[in-house]
Amino acid sequence: MKTRQLCYTALFAALTAVCSQIAIPTPWQIPISLATLAVFLSGALLGAKWGTAAQLVYLLLGMVGAPVFAGFRGGLQVLAGPTGGYLIGYLVAAAIVGALVSHIHTRWIVPVSMVAGAVAYYIFGTIWFIFLNQTTLTAALSMCVLPYLPGDALKVALASCLVWRIGITRLLHLSPNHS
Repeated sequence: MKTRQLCYTALFAALTAVCSQIAIPTPWQIPISLATLAVFLSGALLGAKWGTAAQLVYLLLGMVGAPVFAGFRGGLQVLAGPTGGYLIGYLVAAAIVGALVSHIHTRWIVPVSMVAGAVAYYIFGTIWFIFLNQTTLTAALSMCVLPYLPGDALKVALASCLVWRIGITRLLHLSPNHS
């Protein structure tokens, strides 16, 4: 089972890297990408422990210079840049989604957990953006949250449909102890 989990973890780290490249640039240096779709899926399908591990592998690959972040970028300078808080927030988002989906067995926990995960990476990303750019909360929210809400709503809907289609009960067997 451990080998299977490691393979799934690597697969979702790779999925996040691929989805990161499907991105639309914005004037605020924070692209709109499909990476968060992969974050949602990793948490929901692998559980908190392994979903977070997948995102950690993704971040570690990027930190050592592999071009896995949006725009085929990699390196510590990306984490120190405007998207760094969001990237770190992926860890928390996958953990939240995984924990909620693994422990609350209702159909609607899937999208609710993904919204909670999105709130987490928005908090990390917005705080980092404010710190980095010395801007106000209102300005940061208008640049870092509001323009991204419609796309994230679509990603939550798509990820939820994929998770529902595969079947939650089957997915929980991917994650021993549902963690």
